[in-house]
Amino acid sequence: MARRISTDDGRAALDAVAAAAATPVPASRADKATAVRFLLQLLAEKAPGNSVEVRVPPFGAVQVVEGPRHTRGTPPNVVETDPATWIAVATGAEHWTDAATAGRIVASGTRADISHLLPLRP
Repeated sequence: MARRISTDDGRAALDAVAAAAATPVPASRADKATAVRFLLQLLAEKAPGNSVEVRVPPFGAVQVVEGPRHTRGTPPNVVETDPATWIAVATGAEHWTDAATAGRIVASGTRADISHLLPLRP
């Protein structure tokens, strides 16, 4: 298991990503990675389980939501998005439905709509 990200480190990374969004200089890869992983960690704490896999390549993935456990092959319930979209929907800066409608979130499976779990509050 990956090292747990402290609340202070997670908030600092989220602040750095938000500050960079207001400038022409993009956030550092390390800040984006920490922000994504911290938010995935919060999601896993909020909705423990193994029935939905949330993927945010290239930075991380978690299995969440109680239900049937998936162990082999492609999971039946998958959410996949890019880092910027994940940070936006996980923090409430963007609504799940808007990002999904725009094609920036791909959610497949009967349990893949995790919008009721968002936004996350660190």
